[in-house]
Amino acid sequence: MKIVDIRACQPVCDSPPDWRTALGQILVAVDTDVGLVGYGVGGGGLAAIHIIRTVLRELLVGQTVEPIEIHWQAMYDATLPFGRKGVAIMALSGVDLALWDLRGKAANRSIAEVLGGPKLERLPTYATVWDDIPDSLLGQHSAFKLHLGKSDVSVESHAAQVKRVRDRVGPHVVLMVDAWMKWDVPFTLRFAERVASLGVAWIEEPLPPDDLAGYAELMRSCPIPIAGGEHEFTAAAFAELIDRRLHHVVQPDVTWCGGMTELVKIYRHADKQGVRVCPHRGGEIWTLPALAALDANPLAESGRPWLTWVGGQPTITDGLIDVPNRPGFGAVIKGY
Repeated sequence: MKIVDIRACQPVCDSPPDWRTALGQILVAVDTDVGLVGYGVGGGGLAAIHIIRTVLRELLVGQTVEPIEIHWQAMYDATLPFGRKGVAIMALSGVDLALWDLRGKAANRSIAEVLGGPKLERLPTYATVWDDIPDSLLGQHSAFKLHLGKSDVSVESHAAQVKRVRDRVGPHVVLMVDAWMKWDVPFTLRFAERVASLGVAWIEEPLPPDDLAGYAELMRSCPIPIAGGEHEFTAAAFAELIDRRLHHVVQPDVTWCGGMTELVKIYRHADKQGVRVCPHRGGEIWTLPALAALDANPLAESGRPWLTWVGGQPTITDGLIDVPNRPGFGAVIKGY
């Protein structure tokens, strides 16, 4: 089965009016000479599409679909002068996922089966919320993550917000917080002291990703577990976070970090080192197979609601989401 074309576009959708539109999610399609089409999602908007059309397409057209892992390395090497992280890896991620989709479709197996088979058919979910939990979400998820990504709000105000949410959901609902790279070490430690009694499961991305010394200090001193990695790229970079014990929980996004090829490596390395993996937006159709097949403690974050052009996404009911069992990822893309 040979690759005859690679197409990429940024479907129109109601995404947030910020970088998530300007450099938002892209659709990648890999066409083959046997009529099968593999679909994947990457990031990076028009910049990533340009990389796919001018570098990655030329590299792969005419090649056989397998071995995907060799193709990944070739794509990484080809983008090395301007890549390694960011938009180039986001572009590569979409192509890699499309190739994995073909791997499953060619074998008439779901990606969860390709990865060894799902341990569970339904996975617990959590939702990320801002300010408070909407009434419509109460009882719909197993846990909630409160987004506190504002740098101009005091420790006391953030702590009071967490207290209000904890009082509302009760003592038994799992609750996390996300600082979205806006804090520093002293602020994070003061916040952790204020909320330590409220049962916060983790503080996510309190520091910028490159502040490795700061994360090392938090791992030594913070009474609440530290999570991060949503904005990190490639298994090699995650290996440093894991080996140096800079996070209790690593959170790769399969549509950004290098695709399924890299997510599998991250899971395997983290498992050896005893570090938990909880992928960013793990409830999306591209990540669910890995949670089902590779994760000993799966918790699937609800997906990006604006990606309405990705059909086949399982719904969440009673705090659980079904693992897709159709060939490949099971995505249904109409009109592409």
